[in-house]
Amino acid sequence: MVFRLVLGCGTVGRQVVEQIPERTGDARDRLLVVTDDEGVVETLRDESIPARYADPTDPEVIANVEQADVIFVASDRTDVNRAVLERARERFPTASIVAYLGGNVASSDRTRFEELADHVVDAKRAMVDHVIDGVARPSAGAAIGLRKQLSTIDGRLAVVMHDNPDPDAIASAVALVEIAAEVGVDADACYFGDISHQENRAMVNLLDLRLRNLSPEDSLGEYDAFALVDHSRPGVNDQLPEDLHVDIVIDHHPPRGPVPGEFVDLREHAGATSTVMTDYLDRFGLEPRRATATALLYGIRIDTNDFTREVSPADFQAASILWPHVETSVLRQIEQPTVEGDTLDTIARAIKNRIQRGSVAVASVGRLANRDALPQAADQLLSIEGVETTLVFGFRDEMVFLSARSRASDVDLGETLRDGFDRIGSAGGHADMAGAQLEIGILGSADDEDEIESIVSVVEEVITNRFFEAIESRPGVSVGAYTQTSEWLFSVDDEDGVSEPTRSDDEGELEGGESA
Repeated sequence: MVFRLVLGCGTVGRQVVEQIPERTGDARDRLLVVTDDEGVVETLRDESIPARYADPTDPEVIANVEQADVIFVASDRTDVNRAVLERARERFPTASIVAYLGGNVASSDRTRFEELADHVVDAKRAMVDHVIDGVARPSAGAAIGLRKQLSTIDGRLAVVMHDNPDPDAIASAVALVEIAAEVGVDADACYFGDISHQENRAMVNLLDLRLRNLSPEDSLGEYDAFALVDHSRPGVNDQLPEDLHVDIVIDHHPPRGPVPGEFVDLREHAGATSTVMTDYLDRFGLEPRRATATALLYGIRIDTNDFTREVSPADFQAASILWPHVETSVLRQIEQPTVEGDTLDTIARAIKNRIQRGSVAVASVGRLANRDALPQAADQLLSIEGVETTLVFGFRDEMVFLSARSRASDVDLGETLRDGFDRIGSAGGHADMAGAQLEIGILGSADDEDEIESIVSVVEEVITNRFFEAIESRPGVSVGAYTQTSEWLFSVDDEDGVSEPTRSDDEGELEGGESA
């Protein structure tokens, strides 16, 4: 039980007093307001708030109070609050005292308040900070710009994620659709490719998120405007035309080239695009649907690796905004889906086929049924003793997909993969997680399995050598000699088991979001 004593009850005091019963959850807590404003006493009593009509500066009044755990000195006048504070500190030396400075503060008053009170409230300074936060910060201007851009759209908006979207891209697209609806714009959350990772599918299904899966053959003519989320360039890790006119771009990855768009918001300090979209929801004064809030929080957690990777204060702020609206039971279900047998087989092949030089391990998993198994395999290799950087790759149709992970401080995987594979494919990502995809058209012209296997062996050798060379070329990095070799296999015996994989985010696109 906590006994809160409010001495004086001016403008600020009234606002605080009226919210104390709502903010404190223990019914046993006690509250008493002492003020010499008879009208305030009557109003508080009408609201069932205990109040006493008395002069809070009178020593006898405080002397008659037997206990006080928390004291709020809350008159509008500085001289009154100073007198009350001095008497309250003398009477209750161990109490926690919050004192409002009032409206006519001298430097000697401020010094005295800081000596005696545990917390000093300066309403003028707080108001200025609040105004600056609400008006002058860049994100406030961005919200105005986004609303203005949305209001110019006459027709339907396609909010396009990167290919094979991860939770951050999915949540961001759904949030932008909600914001567009607020402005009166109909919009669809769209993506090309597949949502094959079991946790990503669980997120979409359990939250009943409305997404549209586009194919390259679909006409885009029904859309009058286009927005890109979690990536920033049309035709790069999405299947839009490269010359498409883009109305809106919202991303948190550093761009690898010019970013087209009428409205562009690239917040590289944010750990996730979901963080940016949460800020927009807050700036627009929108309370997110529970499904959207849950998706956004999950997107932030995945992209920041549960707030441990490239995290910023904005990510924590976004999480605090979302948390009251999150379906925690659904979030737990999303995080604990069943693992498919194909995924475990892929991880087993990666472990068996790995080649290791020093702390760097590379593995081919051969034919690939589910490309989302690659980042999980890369994470699993990272748990091997002595391994700090991993690359896992596999073949599907006429493409090779690569996924890399690192916990080494001197390795930037995004730059490493770009150095090694940008000339023969598309690559990129973060310092500690990245991906690439390479087109191997010659596989489609091969006549038999022996010929295909021969081509695959050559490609495996090229990819492995290029990655080691790219790692070696980074300043101050040396992977050393081979410490383990293996034949390239395309199957694994049943007795070769593997532990259940840990959750991994997909790379983020080849220009920053999800890729391989």
